[in-house]
Amino acid sequence: MSTRRPLIGIPADRRLLGHHYFHCVGEKYIAAVAEGAQAVPVLIPSLGDGLEARELLADFDGILLTGSPSNVEPHRYNGPASEPGTLHDAHRDATTLPMIPRVIEAGLPLLAICRGFQEMNVAFGGTLWQKLHEVPGYQNHREDYEAPLDEQYGPAHDIELTPNGLLARLSGEQRLKVNSLHSQGVQTLGQGLVVEARAPDGVIEAFRAADAPSLALGLQWHPEWKFKDNSFSRALFAAFGEAARERARQRAAR
Repeated sequence: MSTRRPLIGIPADRRLLGHHYFHCVGEKYIAAVAEGAQAVPVLIPSLGDGLEARELLADFDGILLTGSPSNVEPHRYNGPASEPGTLHDAHRDATTLPMIPRVIEAGLPLLAICRGFQEMNVAFGGTLWQKLHEVPGYQNHREDYEAPLDEQYGPAHDIELTPNGLLARLSGEQRLKVNSLHSQGVQTLGQGLVVEARAPDGVIEAFRAADAPSLALGLQWHPEWKFKDNSFSRALFAAFGEAARERARQRAAR
């Protein structure tokens, strides 16, 4: 039986840095996979149609979808045009949105964070509020850009976990306190997704794919930030890693 660590694919952002485009993934996500999930993080370039997802996924034991400063392009969910100056990443959309259902179908564990959470909702046919803070009844879920990073990523509000849900079982709690660094949010939930947690104002903070054969979880907050200091974040990445190891064991047994 192979003892190698599982491989976790992480689709990259495509960003213009200076005069050239780069494919980038934040180090905090890489560290959470390597240390928290005890897996090997492998960056996937966002090549869109230039990437053969089915061949690619055959080599991985799990997929992590990260947060990003960019938003999913609204035409992907029939939303109104974004305000001028809104940061988008068409190459990442073209890579991740077709990939998500294939990841689920292939039985790979999937953990989707912030932008990844929104991508997962759109991939399942859901829609997004682009400016949650302008929707009556919802609070401002954005971070203070002027504050130090530890404050931006510090605990912001409680979330109520769905009784007997995956997160409630994993945490052993009914309520958790999480950070909040997002302007977008779920408007309509994608078909086949089940709510796992909500903020006090009703905003969906977590969901899972109901019929997925492995872990397939989306989180609106950022558990990767200093995950070692948070018992639930440690448990979350450990569960993701164990699901990836189970996938690797199944592949090795074939």
